[in-house]
This record gives sequence, C-alpha cells and structure tokens, in this order.
Amino acid sequence: MRFEQFMLANEPTLRLGFFLGIFAVIGLWERAAPRRALVLSRVSRWASNLGLVLLNTLLLRLLFPLAAAGVAAFCVVNGWGLLNHYDVPVGIAIPLSVIVLDFAIWLQHVMFHAVPILWRLHRVHHADLDYDVTTGARFHPLEILLSMLIKFAVIVVLGPPVAAVVIFEVLLNATSMFNHGNIRLPVALDRLLRWIVVTPDMHRVHHSVEDDEANSNFGFNLPWWDRLSGTYRDQPRAGHLAMAIGIRGHSDPREVARLPGMLLFPFRGEIEDYAINRREFPGGAEDHKDQQGDDKRPESATARVDKRL
Repeated sequence: MRFEQFMLANEPTLRLGFFLGIFAVIGLWERAAPRRALVLSRVSRWASNLGLVLLNTLLLRLLFPLAAAGVAAFCVVNGWGLLNHYDVPVGIAIPLSVIVLDFAIWLQHVMFHAVPILWRLHRVHHADLDYDVTTGARFHPLEILLSMLIKFAVIVVLGPPVAAVVIFEVLLNATSMFNHGNIRLPVALDRLLRWIVVTPDMHRVHHSVEDDEANSNFGFNLPWWDRLSGTYRDQPRAGHLAMAIGIRGHSDPREVARLPGMLLFPFRGEIEDYAINRREFPGGAEDHKDQQGDDKRPESATARVDKRL
C-alpha cells in the first residue's frame, strides 16, 4: 500500500522525469545517428510540436486533475473493476494490467483510423512532414481528451493497481518517443527488438502517405497485436529513406507544421483519404527492398517541400 501511495503522490513527477530523460536521450541520438534527413526546420517544427504538447498537458491537468492514476486509486478504494473484485495478487495484476491497457490503446488507435470523425482528429498526428521524437507526442487536444476518457473507462472496468497505471503511462510515453525517433538501429537488433517492442522502423511504416502502409503497424508499445490481427507490415515499399511521410495532399507547413494550422486541421475539408478497410497492397505485398528498406534513391517528394518555416 505504501508503494501505491508513493506512486500516486509522485505520479506527475515520475512521468515528467522519465519524459525529459528519454526525450533528451532520443533527441541526442537523432543528432548523432539520424535515420533520415529532415524536411523542415527543426527549431520551428519542434516549437510547434512541443507547444501542442504543453497545451495538451495543461488542458489535461485542468479538466482531469486526478488523471488515470487517480481514477485507478478511486476504483481500488471502492472495489470497482474485475481485478479488484477477484482480489488478484499484485504480482499478476500489474503485468496483466499493463498488457490489457496496451491492447486497449492499440484498439483505440485502430478505431481512430476506422471512424471518419475520429480520423479527422488523428490526422494531426499523421500530417507531420517529418518523423522524429516530437512526432510521438503530437496529438490534437480533442484526441487527447477523448483518449483519456477511453482510458478512464478501461480502468473502471479492469480495476488495475495504481502502480500498473503509472508504469503503463511511463512505458507508453517512453516507447512512443523511442519508436518515433529518427534513429538508426542495426538490422539484427531491429529484427530482435520488434518481437518485444515497436521499433522506429516498424512504426515509421504507419506514417507513410500510402494508404495500405498507413493502415498497418498500429502498435505504440507491444508489437504483438498487429502480428496477431494481420495488420503487421515488415517494411515500406519505397524503403525508409525514400518513403513519403505525412498525408497525401497536405504538405503546406502553414497547415500542418505550425500550431494554429494544426489546431484547425481537423475542421478543414472533407475526409477523402484512406479508411481502415483500404489495405490493398499495390504492386504486391512482397515488393520490399531489403530488411531495412534502405534503397539509395533520393528523398521523396515530401523532402522537396521548401523550408518555409
């Protein structure tokens, strides 16, 4: 119980500490060994992406001061949820809760691609013209709020320990920054890691402008759900260096790389781009370059966006 109280009392500090530490590590790694050349100015783009992160953090603290860990503590006290009802030992409840919560987030991600009104919100994340550590936290405020409500519902039904929720939140945040990192991993290490965690090369496929590739590899943390559901894709057809990142037809930095444009993006135009059921593989699913997708062609059309930031 003391451990649970410690986790609850220090949840904001723990999350902030891990966020800053892992962000620094991935950011330095990107400078030392980048996977791709960036399209836009790092300074301007990071200012917008991190500005959105700050806005979302303040909004969550204002509207949901207890956060997910607080809801979990309330459920423990009142005996709500399956794990509290059946008095599952903490040694089983914590890892089980982390796995169930991860599956719920994966399912939520699929839903945000499948439902047009939710895809409007989620497009803000996909519209980033570059792919790096800041992309992992770039979400529209309405998506963040809706995601938190979904998480609350899962916690109420499941009844996880407070420690499990804090561990899951830290893991999700950390792995999201890792797998959105513009970093290179050795081929053998990537092959091994993507059996236990989503790697940058695995998740980068999901940010392709190609419909069938963007509707693959939905996982942020555990890679198993995509493999089990048939939504796993090994490599992008064009290779990681030449693949186009973003959403087709949305390459104006004023629309997708500046904070005002990102906030208004869900409310502009009609949804005519990909839906979840469009997973055909033009040219054949086996049309890959090699294990890392490293063709030597020049950067894709996205890279020709002028640096107007």
